Amino acid sequence: MLRLIATSLCLRCQHVTALPLKLRSCTTFSSVENRQTVDALYDLSVDIQKVRQLNGWVLHQSPAYTKEVAALLKDMGAPGPIIARILAIHPEAVLCNPEHMQTQRELWMSVCPSEKELVGIIEKFPASFFTSSSHHDNQRNNIAYFQSLNVNKRIVTKLMASAPQSFSRPVEQNQMMVHTLQRAYQDLGGEEANMKIWLQKLLSQNPFVLLKPPEVLRQNLMFLKDRGFSTAQLLRLLSKLKGFVTELNLDSMRRTLKFSQDTIGCSEAELRDIILKCPALLYYPESTLAERFKGLLSAGISMSQITETPTVLELTTQIVNYRIQRLKARGYDIRTGSLDALNGTKKDFEVSFGKLQLRRERPLFNPVAPLKVDD
Repeated sequence: MLRLIATSLCLRCQHVTALPLKLRSCTTFSSVENRQTVDALYDLSVDIQKVRQLNGWVLHQSPAYTKEVAALLKDMGAPGPIIARILAIHPEAVLCNPEHMQTQRELWMSVCPSEKELVGIIEKFPASFFTSSSHHDNQRNNIAYFQSLNVNKRIVTKLMASAPQSFSRPVEQNQMMVHTLQRAYQDLGGEEANMKIWLQKLLSQNPFVLLKPPEVLRQNLMFLKDRGFSTAQLLRLLSKLKGFVTELNLDSMRRTLKFSQDTIGCSEAELRDIILKCPALLYYPESTLAERFKGLLSAGISMSQITETPTVLELTTQIVNYRIQRLKARGYDIRTGSLDALNGTKKDFEVSFGKLQLRRERPLFNPVAPLKVDD
């Protein structure tokens, strides 16, 4: 019992210290719940038990602006159930000053197409909207910077929602990373006319790329160049990896590449071709690849099939076995057929499986077509 109490107190302390400085400086903590906050949340049909279980410390803060938050969201077109869901997921929102929230609304609307769309973003990423007021200047400067690059407003909105840290920090840090990406693109032979589209696609696919140290990108590209990848191939990798080149670890890459080459039994040139088809080989740890190679081979799939369609290594062993059983039930033998039927996302697989089923069920002749007969 004492251990449970101590754990609970530690967790509560962690929550309190996680509050932004601006919020902590103007709120006070009480040993009893703020009755006005609790009553206001009840009136909004918020799941109070969920709030108490996950963020109970919020209910002890004063002042709180529950009604003001609800009024702001309602004014933007959010219906009652959505307001209740937002406050249940992120009750910290009630600690945000109304003036601060209005400033946030204006900042986001400078890049968001409509308030309806903004409500949808807040529902998915409430913590990104209800942030510390000390970040407003940085947010404003970063928005202006990305607009100066002619980055699509929807992508700017996605960056603010998915990686809010990149907008709460000084704009100079983002400028440095963007410059590094642009320089890498140019040095690898990318065409100037396509750089804007390339950068937008990269930021859209991996918003967190901005938070990575620029030096890591340069080191990883140099490592891959030393492994024999041409500049054109490196540009393909930088694009296909969706910016994950910035997240790769040199030692981990060395071990993974050696393991893959030894397991497949191929030359370095052949390994480069395989990696270009499946860049995931660069960042999966040896233990993950070992399990997946073993699972594929034990299912009767040959190494030549794997090297022909290496993206199958992106699937977990459980997914592979599940899909093999479904294909087998339709009479498809994965050991003699193409792994394309096994490959891809869940949606890709269902499409391939559906086409396979249609081919099996298709009639041998068209019953409404006129028959050709001798006179």
